[in-house]
Amino acid sequence: MTRVVGTGTFDLLHPGHVRYLEKSRTLGDELIVIVARDINVKHKPKPVVPEQQRLRMVLALKAVDHAILGSETDIFESIELLKPDIITLGYDQHFDPLILKTELSKRGLDPKIVRIEANESCLLCSSRRIIAKILSVIVAAESSR
Repeated sequence: MTRVVGTGTFDLLHPGHVRYLEKSRTLGDELIVIVARDINVKHKPKPVVPEQQRLRMVLALKAVDHAILGSETDIFESIELLKPDIITLGYDQHFDPLILKTELSKRGLDPKIVRIEANESCLLCSSRRIIAKILSVIVAAESSR
């Protein structure tokens, strides 16, 4: 059985997330998703949606067999426990596959790292774009008063 692990913040779930997880699922027999803890999101603004809600949303997706919250202290701890055959990265995830591979090797793990390339071209296939759109709608509404 091939175990695939996908990771991410999954704030403001959108079609880009769904596509990433669907593509990840096609690579193996089981897809487990590690949802980033609020405290560990440092490479972008803190999530709008609390981690428990983000976990619940990811669990509801058809492509996902199981989902967990990551460790608050060591982002590699969950991967060590799950021992995946494949780890997928989204097209815009900040991990350098070589650095990731090196760190996992130090921990006795040798999963294949697969970058899922972007194909979704919808306007709102990004949490950042969704937030920008909401803000522009609010500003426009305020301006028209």
